[in-house]
Amino acid sequence: MPDGGQLRLPEARDLERVVPPTGAPAVLTILTAAAMAMLAVFAVTLVFAADRLADRWTEELGRAATLRITAPGTEAETRVADALAILSQTPGVASARALTEDELTDLLTPWLGAELPLAGLDMPRLIEVTEDAQGVDAEGLRARLATEVPGASFDDHSAWRDPLVEAAERLRLLGWVALALILSALVAMVILAVTAALAANAQVISVLRTMGAEDRFVTRAFTRRFTLRVLAGAGLGAIVGALGVLLLPKGGEALPTDLGLRGTEWLALLAIPLLAGAAGFITTRYVALRRLREAR
Repeated sequence: MPDGGQLRLPEARDLERVVPPTGAPAVLTILTAAAMAMLAVFAVTLVFAADRLADRWTEELGRAATLRITAPGTEAETRVADALAILSQTPGVASARALTEDELTDLLTPWLGAELPLAGLDMPRLIEVTEDAQGVDAEGLRARLATEVPGASFDDHSAWRDPLVEAAERLRLLGWVALALILSALVAMVILAVTAALAANAQVISVLRTMGAEDRFVTRAFTRRFTLRVLAGAGLGAIVGALGVLLLPKGGEALPTDLGLRGTEWLALLAIPLLAGAAGFITTRYVALRRLREAR
């Protein structure tokens, strides 16, 4: 007791000792923050991968079309030539090219097998069409082809392109939902840990109040301690998650896109510990103030 018989409140840095530096709440906070941050890294990776996948399918498949021509014998070549002439005059067509017999064989072999004598089959002829940014009036082109090139069928791939793009967009939405759930789980964990720490130190807090400490004074200790724990755990989890992302397979023939992160996308991982720390700060401050006021 200082001179004059007045009780002296501890300094803010000394008040942090009220919050147990170790024990179940501390371990729970750090481990849960680490786990949530690692899951958040994978969710962010899913969002970026889905973005790239949707962009790739929209760009590549959105400009590709196929013209199939079915005709007996030598008529096929004549109809292919007529179709190419029409395509060259059609607005929105950047290029058109008839596939060779070898290319047709390569396309069908994975489906029908190499043992099947494809050379003896009367296969339809295919024309690969690439559209420009303007795009093609598919209905108008189909109507003209039906009149001038019997047996021609124009496919702009929209029947199966649109579901693929929609699936990629839903994957992106799933990633954002996962991030929201992860943040909610982190907030719930902080609430439980702060409540347990307040209950464990109820007597010490009561003495501080007797000395004249206000609720905000006590709250600062809990807020600082738990925010640092969440930051430390989330930082560790983000590092482990980033190492896991590095081990994911790259895109290739078997995968439509890279499952990892590219270039500046890695910077998004820096926001995960910061977001977790901000959530820990706001949650701890709110819960501590509310519990202290309820305990009066």
